[in-house]
Amino acid sequence: MKYILIFSISFWAVFSSFSLSAQSDAPKTEMRAVWIATVDNIDFPDSPTTDSRLQQENFIRLLDYHHNNGINTVIVQVRPASDAFYPSPFEPWSHWLTGIQGAEPVPFYDPLGFMISETHKRGMEFHAWVNPYRAVNNITTCTLSDCHIKFQHPEWLIQYGDKYFYDPGNKEVQRYVVEVVSDIVRRYDVDAIHIDDYFYPYPVQGLTFNDNKTFARYGSGMKRDDWRRSNTDSIVYNLYSSIKKIKKNCQFGVSPFGVWRNADRDPRGSKTQAGPTNYDFLFADILLWLKNGWVDYVAPQLYWEMTSKHVPFDVVLDWWSRNTYGVNCYIGLGVYRAGSNRAWSDRNLLPKQIKKVRETPNMKGMMFYSSNSLEKNLNGWGDSLRLNYFKMPANTPKLK
Repeated sequence: MKYILIFSISFWAVFSSFSLSAQSDAPKTEMRAVWIATVDNIDFPDSPTTDSRLQQENFIRLLDYHHNNGINTVIVQVRPASDAFYPSPFEPWSHWLTGIQGAEPVPFYDPLGFMISETHKRGMEFHAWVNPYRAVNNITTCTLSDCHIKFQHPEWLIQYGDKYFYDPGNKEVQRYVVEVVSDIVRRYDVDAIHIDDYFYPYPVQGLTFNDNKTFARYGSGMKRDDWRRSNTDSIVYNLYSSIKKIKKNCQFGVSPFGVWRNADRDPRGSKTQAGPTNYDFLFADILLWLKNGWVDYVAPQLYWEMTSKHVPFDVVLDWWSRNTYGVNCYIGLGVYRAGSNRAWSDRNLLPKQIKKVRETPNMKGMMFYSSNSLEKNLNGWGDSLRLNYFKMPANTPKLK
């Protein structure tokens, strides 16, 4: 019994020292965000329902959990696939919300307005996450409403595998996406509009993204890759400009794939061996947007472990630290990967990554993907945030 007691005292002494160190290292200003994905009901709601009361209870329970863990920002996917988690004049209600695309909550209420209000009551920021170009997530399983864009403007869409995407090279598509986003900013008190890494779709072996018609019409003698990048540049610039015209203090944030380019393709790139990259495969020149000030923050998704052979976490973290161009940079951390391999089974991996982000110049915080992984407390990481790393509150970084 004496040895057990000695061990217990020693253990708690080490734990207390570790806990105090984590708390003392915590900045007073830091982005501490969580992505709440609605596509396929990854995070919210638990299951689709038209019952307004159940929807609201579900969100409040989720929000309280993260607030108690020290999270100060939620990034909620409100337009997952050309549908809406709010009464939209352009697009149908999402079937991931109500179970049937186009069906509204009963009794009627505005879920987005409700979520923003509840978030702000708790002193947290609400970032509205939209997917610009995904139109149908699975053509074999999704039953579309008559007012879906697939029926209104089929000429705007390109089938790629089992999905439909908007054609980013179509000028009417670009104007439409800006209009949808502008409507959100105009009608709702969102703190930011947030887009992630889905620009041109990730490449699928054996498939071709057939944008021949728009390339022939608008290519103007450019190489196709350069033309595609110019299309992505256009939508980012136009979104930023439109948001600022409506509400100057509303932020525009982008969460790109974690590697801009590999150094073997461009000396400005990172010393990595990533398969897809932003510049060469997704046609997203994030460095240009940062340099030109077209985004208010960038949140690269660094979902790799320290020991990754092709994309080590420390290597890409350092690269982003040297390439922020003064823009607020928050690191996306992949808590969803807990248990996926030996490295991600290590309970100390996330604490190490948080510590590394805090020690790295030009880093202003972190975002976690995703809500459900933290709620399940995978590897005990939900507890780690509450008891150690986020025990002391922090303000969100100011708009630069």
